[in-house]
Amino acid sequence: MKRTLISLADGRDLIYYDESDDSDRSAVDKRDLPPPPPASEIRYDPVLDEWVAVAAHRQERTFLPPQNECPLCPSRPGHLTEIPADSYHVAVFENRFPSFSDRLTGEIADADGILAGARHGFGRCEVVCFTADHDSTFGALTPSRVRTVMEAWADRTADLSALPGVEQVFCFENRGEEIGVTLHHPHGQIYAYPFITPRTRRMLGSARRHAEDAGGNLFADLLAAERSVGDRVVVSNEHWTGYVPRAARWPFEVHIFPHRRVPDLPALTDAERDAFGPLYLDLLRRLDGLFGTPMPYIAAWHQAPVRADRDLAYLHLQLFSIRRAPGKLKYLAGSESAMGVFVNDLRPEDAARMLRESGS
Repeated sequence: MKRTLISLADGRDLIYYDESDDSDRSAVDKRDLPPPPPASEIRYDPVLDEWVAVAAHRQERTFLPPQNECPLCPSRPGHLTEIPADSYHVAVFENRFPSFSDRLTGEIADADGILAGARHGFGRCEVVCFTADHDSTFGALTPSRVRTVMEAWADRTADLSALPGVEQVFCFENRGEEIGVTLHHPHGQIYAYPFITPRTRRMLGSARRHAEDAGGNLFADLLAAERSVGDRVVVSNEHWTGYVPRAARWPFEVHIFPHRRVPDLPALTDAERDAFGPLYLDLLRRLDGLFGTPMPYIAAWHQAPVRADRDLAYLHLQLFSIRRAPGKLKYLAGSESAMGVFVNDLRPEDAARMLRESGS
């Protein structure tokens, strides 16, 4: 794989990840762009013990442009995009409208006494373009292209983890307008947070209690139990297993674990990286085959924090969809949105069976 770093017209980084060494990456970004926005503000919520980002500049971000104005397609005469080259394999660049940034400007006012707690939203947000083909999807990629995407995820995780002040790196993909996608081109994102996210803190707290009470790793023990029981396992191979969790919150939700406990993507071996693509592509095809229509989903990599509790964490991918039946979506209603208590309309065992049968 060939890695090439260039600068865009406004100074943001773009990295090409090419599957051949002869790719020409000399094209220059010729757009006239304003400077990137400064870092957002993060405010502390003392009631929920969480940080909330306030990034007003994101109100102006691109929203569902027509295909001929897509900013993630390769550049062509008359339409210059975020990708200066006329073609690419995988490309990663700094988000033009970031939720977090390392461009710090001025001071953050903190004048609300005990209600306060505010600072710069330091970090980084990047966009990962999986293919130059606007009409493709992740599920239509080849296993070798998925391998290239994994190399990009691992490389960016390592680089972003090395930034002072970054506490957690999150790689993810949103697919489908129903899930909130604002650009149709196949892409994902990477967030480098200046704190450990609430979900991760809660998961690691559970893992710590499990280690104290049972003496093992919570995630490893759950994986072993699911593989032993088997009725919620959907896909598996020598290195990975994907199963519907027993207490799944979403109608269709699959957690994919490597069989060897590792903290993050950079820690995966070549064999583990090779084995992921075929299994994941199989799962995505099963998801799309359920109702004969593209399934909206979120695919979220859960990685260990940069500096804390890495011995408790266990890398895994959480894939879930809000579609519960043909033409029906699972909305976060009062119980879920206000109280955080999920009500699933589908038994996890039935969801696993439907996904297994979808591939037969």
